[in-house]
Amino acid sequence: MAASSRAQVLDLYRAMLRESKRFSSYNYRTYAVRRIRDAFRENKNVKDPVEIQTLVNKAKRDLEVIRRQVAEQGTAARRKTGNSSWSLGKPCTHWP
Repeated sequence: MAASSRAQVLDLYRAMLRESKRFSSYNYRTYAVRRIRDAFRENKNVKDPVEIQTLVNKAKRDLEVIRRQVAEQGTAARRKTGNSSWSLGKPCTHWP
């Protein structure tokens, strides 16, 4: 693997792990980290440049999926709590 390809793969690996660690759910987080590590280990001995580029492109798409899922999970959590004072554990004082 060329030095630039190696650096690109390592950057992608680190970015995927970093994004996966942003999942608020423990189960999602540990599953994603495990799958990323397993996939990169499984393909660490690939030498064919075309196959490496194919795997890099797939990993880039997967990174975007992870980013969307993390963002959606955060949005859903904010929607769930809303602006209600009950979400903060305080009694509601603005009833009519």
